[in-house]
Amino acid sequence: MTEASILFLRACLALLAMPIYLLSFLGIWEPFCKKIFFPFFLEKLSVIHERNSKKQKQELFRNLLNFRSPSGELKLLEIGTGCGPNFQFYPPGCKVTCTDINPNFQQGLSRSMNKNQHIHYESFLIAAGEDLHQVPSGSVDAVVCTLVLCSVRDVNGTLKEVLRVLRPGGAFFFLEHVAADRSSWRYFWQQVCFPTWKLVFDGCCLTREIWKNLEQANFSDLNVQHTRVVLPWTPIEPHIVGYAVK
Repeated sequence: MTEASILFLRACLALLAMPIYLLSFLGIWEPFCKKIFFPFFLEKLSVIHERNSKKQKQELFRNLLNFRSPSGELKLLEIGTGCGPNFQFYPPGCKVTCTDINPNFQQGLSRSMNKNQHIHYESFLIAAGEDLHQVPSGSVDAVVCTLVLCSVRDVNGTLKEVLRVLRPGGAFFFLEHVAADRSSWRYFWQQVCFPTWKLVFDGCCLTREIWKNLEQANFSDLNVQHTRVVLPWTPIEPHIVGYAVK
């Protein structure tokens, strides 16, 4: 399909979402999205995503214990914790520091923490992935990031911070939706939906090739697998999953 087709369909989608564009122009949508809509939407989406990605997450986080410190302790930092859907997969006794740029997930996060008493919660930091200055360099054994790199302002800057806070030999665990194959219809629809999707879903970008950022970062070892997580009626089925060692 041609660029003109993409632009035409983008315009049609923008017309359907015109009330949201108007609210954004008036400066109303962003605070409403961050405070009410996105926390509600993300908690509901997490239920579906966790059900459909459970196998991948169980396999991925099974490797966490391989990166315990020499003392046997596992200190874990999660970027973009949201409502805490990953807590159920963390090993008993690990010490978790939660971070998120949006402080409005407290209700969902509290429910998840109450359900997962097998881990120790150290603190919650309001912080962007690109700026984790509250976390000392080399202080954590593992960093976890799921469905977050799609919406950070700077993927490379976030990965730089991941490397900084990890101790030598520590690992970065990720599960992210990514751009589809450029020759596919799914990629075409990702391009069509991109502007409106990004506006509605708090900066989420559909066409990031995050595996390329990981390949260019200074990890000593990278284990990445392309996979699919079926999410009906959404363009975010293609995912990557894996871990990278500092």
